[in-house]
Amino acid sequence: MITGAAVLGVSAVALGMVLTPGPNMMYLVSRSVTQGRRAGLISLGGVAVGFACYLAAATAGISAVFVAVPQLYLAVKLAGAGYLGWLAWQALRPGGASVFAPRRLPVDSATRLFTMGLVTNLLNPKIAIMYLALIPQFIDPAAGRVWAQSLGLGGVQIAVALTVNAAIVVVAGTISTLLDARPGWLRVQRYVMGSVLGGLAVTLALDRSRPAVA
Repeated sequence: MITGAAVLGVSAVALGMVLTPGPNMMYLVSRSVTQGRRAGLISLGGVAVGFACYLAAATAGISAVFVAVPQLYLAVKLAGAGYLGWLAWQALRPGGASVFAPRRLPVDSATRLFTMGLVTNLLNPKIAIMYLALIPQFIDPAAGRVWAQSLGLGGVQIAVALTVNAAIVVVAGTISTLLDARPGWLRVQRYVMGSVLGGLAVTLALDRSRPAVA
C-alpha cells in the first residue's frame, strides 16, 4: 500500500526535477520551436518510453547492483555531472544560444524524433539519480510489496513529468516568439539556464549519497 505522504513526496520531487532545466527540456523545446508542436509531442513519446525503461530497471532491482558495486554508481554519477557541465558551458560560453532562440536544425523524421527523445532521456543523469536514489527513499518495506510500491511511485513520477513536459512543448513556440522580440530576455534565460545546469553538475559531483535498494 502506497501512502499519501509518499505520493505527495514523489510528486513534489518529480515536479521540481522536471521544472529544472536539463537535457529533456532542452531537446523538447528545441524540437518544438524549430519543427512544431507535433515534433515536440513525438519526441515526448520517446521520453516517455525512456521513463518506462528506468522504471522497469528500478523495479527489477538495478539499485542493488549499484549498492554492491559502488564504484559503478560513482562512475555513472560523475559521467552525469560531466554531461550537465558540458550543457552548462554550451549555454554560458561566448556566442552560446538560448534554448528558446530560433535557429536552423535539420527536419527529422518521426522515427528519429522518437528515438532521440528516448536516447536523450536514457542519458539524462537527473532521471537516473531520481530512480536510483530519490524514489527508493519513499518506499516502505513494511507497507507491502516493494516492487508494487516502486511501480506505483514511478507511475506518479511519469505522470507528473509527462504532463509538465507536454505543457512545455505546447507553449515553447509562443515563448520563443516573445523572447525573440526581446534579445535581452534571451540572454537572461540563457545565463539562468546555464547557471542552473552548472550548479546541478557541481551538486551531483559532490553528492555523497548512495542508492537505496528498492
